[in-house]
Amino acid sequence: MRFGVMTLIDHVPDARSGHLVSPTERFREVVDLAVLAEELGFDAFGVGERHGPPFLSSSPPAVLGAIAARTHRIRLFTTVTVLSTLDPVRVAEDYATVDQLSGGRLELTIGKGNAPEPWALFGRDSRAQYALQEENYELLRRLWREEKVTWSGSYRPPLTGATTLPRPYRQPPTVWHGSATSTRSVELAALWGDPLFAANAIQPVADYAALVDRYRTRWAAYGHDPAAALVGSGGTLFAAPDDRTARRRFAPYYESAVAARNVPGNNTPFRTVDEAADLGPAFIGSPARIADKIAAQHRAYGHALQFFSVDTAGLPYAHRAEVLHLTAAEVLPQLRHALPDPLTWPDPTAPDADAAPAAEPVR
Repeated sequence: MRFGVMTLIDHVPDARSGHLVSPTERFREVVDLAVLAEELGFDAFGVGERHGPPFLSSSPPAVLGAIAARTHRIRLFTTVTVLSTLDPVRVAEDYATVDQLSGGRLELTIGKGNAPEPWALFGRDSRAQYALQEENYELLRRLWREEKVTWSGSYRPPLTGATTLPRPYRQPPTVWHGSATSTRSVELAALWGDPLFAANAIQPVADYAALVDRYRTRWAAYGHDPAAALVGSGGTLFAAPDDRTARRRFAPYYESAVAARNVPGNNTPFRTVDEAADLGPAFIGSPARIADKIAAQHRAYGHALQFFSVDTAGLPYAHRAEVLHLTAAEVLPQLRHALPDPLTWPDPTAPDADAAPAAEPVR
């Protein structure tokens, strides 16, 4: 299994002290956290996309570009790109630029999004969100795989002989399909033979397992090799030397975040830190408890990639760094040994070489 750290760059006061860092400092923390994750041996770092308060993550390509300049090995992810509201041409250009700047380390996770703000900001009709996602993705695929693209669709002006620049570094970046509840996203991933990323953030594990099971079923129905289906998963992380200390330290942050998220689409049935740790998908506790919980979720999901979020209700950077240090030292080694690793990522330090065009999946 591979492991990553992800952020939505929330910008809220510390739930205990009330201190709020400046936006400049918050962005600096994100870049520093990515550098630390690489130093500690994590495999990936992800930046999500939101377009309303309390998040500063409206421009993941800019943030990932800054991270690319400070790192050398770690894979760079979007977690997620709200493709249903964006122009695929702009997405192709922005993220191919990040792919070039990082030496081919970019992977995209796309989703329709569950926040209301982008629809009005970008003049999109939320009633067409799934159709937009499907059409935009098909165009993005072509723009990254072909030159002189001629295309027409329902939601943006047609293209005639369009070639987006820059081209991806060696080959089109891998695209994961993010899903918290949507079977349409699962269907799109299976159709194209792409990996699935389960949010694993708010709902019970059984709900996400049902989505993963459906993905594998539909994957096989489209004629893909069942052994080639790849799944990733997210999850809130707070590690401490023992369970009692973890819950005591994290309770004010978790419960403050839950109170703020009590809106349709983002609320959770796990209202206390004890409920989250004992019943929900979150990883809260000692390294042994966290390792056991990831292993249990692996039995449910069969996932190859585990992302962790350490941003909760203004948790200070020093605490986030402490959590990553403890996790890297005491959780990751045993899981790397115990759980399979089907991911094959290219060596970013290898010499440039022209890659063969990617074969289209059976549809």
